[in-house]
Amino acid sequence: MYPKDYLYTEDHEWLKVEEDGVVSLGITSFAQSELGEVVFVELPEADADFAAGDELGTIESVKAVAEFYTPVEGTVIEANGELEDAPELVNEDPQGKGWLVKLRLKDAGELPELMSAEAYEAFIKDKQE
Repeated sequence: MYPKDYLYTEDHEWLKVEEDGVVSLGITSFAQSELGEVVFVELPEADADFAAGDELGTIESVKAVAEFYTPVEGTVIEANGELEDAPELVNEDPQGKGWLVKLRLKDAGELPELMSAEAYEAFIKDKQE
């Protein structure tokens, strides 16, 4: 269910390591299912710098407004502009077309602190029991 080449956080974000020290970031299928129908996404500006743990933006659904965070330090190189007109992509394809931002990593040494797909699946299972 969860791509094995992605990394995950306890806050239900995923990271996919791209080329040249860039990571894509989004929320997991579990997170979007908990939120319900997404109606608006607030994304950060390009070139904004964030420390690990900083809030990047918000996702508004019919049920709630939720913040999303970066688990790594980096600079925003791109926000998913498609979400402005089609926020439902977060529900339809949260770990694909519904990605939120791309960051240039400051320290790749932070990546091993994140969960593998197997560890994340076990984390979710523990939460549901």
